[in-house]
Amino acid sequence: MLERGTSVRTIIVNGTVVDTDPHPHVVPDAAVVVRDGVIVSVGPRPDDRGEHTEIIDAAGGIVLPGFVDTHRHVWQSVLRGIAADATLGAYLDLVVGVLTPAFRAEDVYAANLWGAIEALNAGVTTVYDWSHIQLTPDHTDAAVEALRESGVRAVFGYAHRGTGDADRFEDEVRRVRSALLPSDDGLVTPAFAAWGPVYGSVEAARADWALARDLGLRLSLHATGEGPVERLHDAGLLGPDVLFVHCNGVPDESLKLVAGSGGTASVAPAVESQMGHGHPETGRLRSFGITTGLGVDTVTDVPGDMFSVMRAGFATGRARPGAPALTAADMLRMATIEGAAALGMDGRTGSLRPGKQADIVILDAAAPGLAPVHDPVAAIVTAADTAAVDTVLVAGRVVKRGGRLVGVDVDRARNLAVRAARQVTARAGTTSTR
Repeated sequence: MLERGTSVRTIIVNGTVVDTDPHPHVVPDAAVVVRDGVIVSVGPRPDDRGEHTEIIDAAGGIVLPGFVDTHRHVWQSVLRGIAADATLGAYLDLVVGVLTPAFRAEDVYAANLWGAIEALNAGVTTVYDWSHIQLTPDHTDAAVEALRESGVRAVFGYAHRGTGDADRFEDEVRRVRSALLPSDDGLVTPAFAAWGPVYGSVEAARADWALARDLGLRLSLHATGEGPVERLHDAGLLGPDVLFVHCNGVPDESLKLVAGSGGTASVAPAVESQMGHGHPETGRLRSFGITTGLGVDTVTDVPGDMFSVMRAGFATGRARPGAPALTAADMLRMATIEGAAALGMDGRTGSLRPGKQADIVILDAAAPGLAPVHDPVAAIVTAADTAAVDTVLVAGRVVKRGGRLVGVDVDRARNLAVRAARQVTARAGTTSTR
């Protein structure tokens, strides 16, 4: 057993290292050295004598930064596949209108724990949890507790429990910031998930923006079509701390306003295509100079891994007539360093640059469907899947090794999730798979 305060070094050797900063590229003959959760170097293998060192042999593997999911409703993990054929309107009617009120705090805990475990298993080391399940303070506490227990790096985006003025609880937002998530340096950090001025009024948006900025919280909102960006601009609310989710059909002039303000974007190409939001704007957003990340959004109708999201974005982006041609490298960049930048976290994660947190994934490049690898970047984007995720580190801590999650009781989490799914659907009068 190590004495308290002992420095721990991890060296990842013999793998094909792919970094994403400033663009995705292979670092030849490189070892990744981590000390106390922070990347120290990416280059020649150092002498591993003289201090406590763990060697991770990545022979036959691809070493890359952990994926960054910029938009996911993690609490919907227990509703997997429940709205596979739904349009956006049908999804809102079922999930928000019928199922959400049936969640108790213990259901939210189970759902967030299982959703975070799902993300880690797929190599997603950072997830923005757009959490609109704040029915009571207990629901909020349960969501954050589960994220912490899972070991994932998470941005907890607090959303008011509804869009009406009576559903706004500023004191609760302040409690979350001061008592629940007072630090911006932990694995779970706070943000504000805003309803308006899309689902709420401009007046409510003004109040929410003022509150979030007073508390030092970045903002995120769903926005499509004409109107949301213009209303924020007219109200003087645009800024580099605002993340726009989806942006389907947002006019060119509006995107110029977002770009000019330093705002960022998150695209969920699989959900947007399947639910009928409109054509994913991945390439178009980037053509305006808007930093753009990728998101799963909801597993009620799509898979919860970034491989599926990258492929959906790649295919839809290249299929659109006249759209800027996206490359495999573009997709990997959006799933890592650009996604981190969209969340304001690129100084902490998203690449293998020394000084950043050691959020790292090792893929088994010998896996069926992935081997033989000609171009590692293309292989990650076009061929890899969750089954190829061999090892995952978050802040230097191994959370998956040899294809198996470690440090968390997966069976317990699964049982809690299955029970929550049955109880929620029973209360709501819908059906759950067994």
